[in-house]
Amino acid sequence: MAAKLAELQSMVDASNRIVFFGGAGVSTESGIPDFRSADGLYNGRHQIPPETILSRGFFEEHPKDFFDFCRANVFHPEAKPNPAHRKLAELEQAGRLTAVITQNIDGLHQAAGSTNVLELHGSYHRNYCANCGQTVKLDQVQATQGVPRCSCGGIVQPDVVLYGDPLDGLVLRAAVDAIRQADLLIVGGTSLTVYPAAGLLGYFRAERLVVINRDPGVFPGQGAFVITARLAEVLGQVIVRPGGHV
Repeated sequence: MAAKLAELQSMVDASNRIVFFGGAGVSTESGIPDFRSADGLYNGRHQIPPETILSRGFFEEHPKDFFDFCRANVFHPEAKPNPAHRKLAELEQAGRLTAVITQNIDGLHQAAGSTNVLELHGSYHRNYCANCGQTVKLDQVQATQGVPRCSCGGIVQPDVVLYGDPLDGLVLRAAVDAIRQADLLIVGGTSLTVYPAAGLLGYFRAERLVVINRDPGVFPGQGAFVITARLAEVLGQVIVRPGGHV
C-alpha cells in the first residue's frame, strides 16, 4: 500500500486540473449506507424493491410510502463530511482540483467546503413545491409526517433524479467539459454501473486515471491505476501542495 500511496501522491503533485468522480462509497464512512454492496440498501429486506420506491412513477402514485422510505433510509441530515470530502475541498482550495462530480445526493461535499460540485442526481437538501415552486428546506420536510405539503397545498418533492427521470442537461454538459479538461481523473466509491453517469468516464482524454474503491474489480477499462482500499483512508493521507490551474 505504501508504494501505491506514493504513486498517487506523485500523480497529484504533477496535476493542476484534477477532477474527482464519486458515488455512494464516498459517504459510507460518514454513516450513510451505499446501495449495491453486500450490506447496501438494495440488499436489505424490503417488501418493495428500493429501485421501485425511488422511481418517478412510484413517487407520483404513492407519495406517502415514498417519503416514509426516504425518512427511514435515504435522508441523513445528521451525517458529517469524512476525510475524503475534506481532502477534496482542500485540493480545490489549493488550486489543484477543478470539479467534484458526484452521484450522491447528501450535500456532504459542499458541507466540507467544495464549491464546484456537479450533482448528477440532485440533492435532498433542496426541496420544492410541485405546484407553486416554493423552496422547502429538508428540516421542514423531516418535521412533517406522511406527505409534506406547501402552504399552497401542493406536494413538496426533493430536487433529486429518480429512476425514470433524465439527468439535468446543464449539469451533464458541465461534467463532460470538466472531465475533458482534466489532467488527472480520480474515481472513487462507485460501482460504475449506473448509466448514463458512468458513461462520462469515456470523455477523459489524459493519461492519469486513478480508481479507489473498497471492493476489488471495479475499474473503467485498461490503464487505470487501481487502489483497493477505503477512499477516506487513501485520500486522507494525500499531502496537498499549492498548485494552479493551467
